Amino acid sequence: MLAKAELSQDFTILGRQYKQLVAALLEAVNMPGIPMEVGPTDRGNFRGFDGNQFYVIERGSLTARYQGKLIYVMEQGEILLPDIAGNQEEEAAVYFGSDAGARLTAYSALEFMRQVFEDPAAIRLWTRLLITYSGLMLRITSGSVEADAGATPGFEIYEPGEIIIRQGDRADYVFNMSVGTAEVIVDDVPVGRIVDGEIFGAMAALTQADRSATVRAKTTCSVVKVPKEQFTELIQRNPATIHSLLIDMANSIVNLNEQLVGLRG
Repeated sequence: MLAKAELSQDFTILGRQYKQLVAALLEAVNMPGIPMEVGPTDRGNFRGFDGNQFYVIERGSLTARYQGKLIYVMEQGEILLPDIAGNQEEEAAVYFGSDAGARLTAYSALEFMRQVFEDPAAIRLWTRLLITYSGLMLRITSGSVEADAGATPGFEIYEPGEIIIRQGDRADYVFNMSVGTAEVIVDDVPVGRIVDGEIFGAMAALTQADRSATVRAKTTCSVVKVPKEQFTELIQRNPATIHSLLIDMANSIVNLNEQLVGLRG
């Protein structure tokens, strides 16, 4: 994904991760799509655009324009989702076209999501994809407006021993562990671990409470962080996110129980 705004290196890293998640999700769903060719677009959406379908870019690129301005460019291997297509009001709509044409594969959004909901692994991939996508969009937004003091999305690298979350701090973000392993510590006692693909930090963010535990990188960790307001909106619009979040919370409870058994032994 390319943005008109000048963005930092973490945007490139997020974009690479987004493509990897798209490929993994398509493999997990394993659903045949409908190939289609898109010609150059003068205005509006590309010919054949349907808000009830997902589109994966197989060749070429798609542009996203808002109020006549180019916002970003989607590249080969990325997916266009219908819930980012704006609405029917011309002034508020986002339009997707192509400058030089593109080859796409179209998937029925309803059938695709039905397949996702049938597979817990696909649900986790879908949730990670949405979080990563939210990070990309928020980076584009923050790069296009003046900086403020509020929380902004990001992609962080933590070396072993570095603190990702500190117990007692305010909860401004929800995190997704892209790559790496971290340990969870409460009152200086290790009580659990966080591994690839897990969402963490959500409980405090959703309940408006301070952080109840410290999370410290055990290996080099690549972490996507999303402001809590954006994560709340994500949950409201995508019920699959709740399922994935519950799985991660259940895993955390299992890990905590294992640690308690070990301490008692």
